[in-house]
Amino acid sequence: MHIKDVATQLNTTARSIRYYEQKGLITPKKETQNDYRTFTDTDILRLGTILALREVGMSVEKIKHVLHNPNMSMNDYLNIQRSALFEKWMEMKDMIRTIDKMIAQTADGHYSASEIFGLSQHLKNLKGLRKNWEDKWNFDKQAFDYDQNIKMAGYRFNVHQDYEKALSKAADMMNLENNDMCADVGVGTGNLGARFLHQGVGVIGIDQSEEMLKVCREKHPDIETRKGHFLALPLLDQQVDAVVSSYALHHISDSEKILALEEMSRVLTDDGQICIVDLMFLNEAHRSQVINRFQAEGNTEAIYAIDDEFYADQSKLTDWLKTNNYTVKTNQFNDILSMIYAVKKP
Repeated sequence: MHIKDVATQLNTTARSIRYYEQKGLITPKKETQNDYRTFTDTDILRLGTILALREVGMSVEKIKHVLHNPNMSMNDYLNIQRSALFEKWMEMKDMIRTIDKMIAQTADGHYSASEIFGLSQHLKNLKGLRKNWEDKWNFDKQAFDYDQNIKMAGYRFNVHQDYEKALSKAADMMNLENNDMCADVGVGTGNLGARFLHQGVGVIGIDQSEEMLKVCREKHPDIETRKGHFLALPLLDQQVDAVVSSYALHHISDSEKILALEEMSRVLTDDGQICIVDLMFLNEAHRSQVINRFQAEGNTEAIYAIDDEFYADQSKLTDWLKTNNYTVKTNQFNDILSMIYAVKKP
């Protein structure tokens, strides 16, 4: 298909298509005899994804980063579009909620300008949190040998101590039945979510790493994979009966963790369950106690690992859940690994 036909099909212009070609986002073949561009179905799908991402406000440079792999499948392109649309949808919902609060505060004609400004600032902060999270650990590169690495022992500081025990406990805690839906956030290679498949549970694996999702699909074809992250889950409201997550929450900051809990709660049914297995301390006092012991032992490897990531304060997570009408149980496996299990009260 030539450029004018593609422009007509995608409701864009030939000029826009040439622009994206100049920026290196698309590379259609050119006919040798007349230099006409020839677009394959894959080229058109890629271009359609570019236009969709531009429509929701993504910059050309970011699109180039997102579409770094020229050999993406149709599923990959559609997954990226869905993830971007969910982020835009969440942004719109945040805006509507903020405007509703502004209307309520100004309804009687008496309001504080500082309060209105505070709401606007809160909306700006939410938008920044959802859009600006990035993977500084490069999980795409870790995906291929991730499972082998988590089984390695002998480190002076082994973050995967009790890994299998913790995942087994999480699977046992979940009360799921045939045809229930479970979202595994930060699914990685599917080590937790796959434990529910034999029960006839539908599992949606969510991860921001395309390579992790690829490995997950290869290991567990029955897991439906979706590109996304904690702060904008690619799920509709009340779409799943359970949300699980293992070894993922410690990659986002404390303020982002609360937003992640809000997202988990949003997508859960009225009596839904949450189970989080992650690196966390019981509270600030416990954190100080553990770090002081490592310092006394001269275990710089442990100190570096803790400083490099965002180990949770379990008490803050459980307080939020209890405040938001959940019953909560916890289980501590070792000094840095715990589980939180919560059920929404009807």
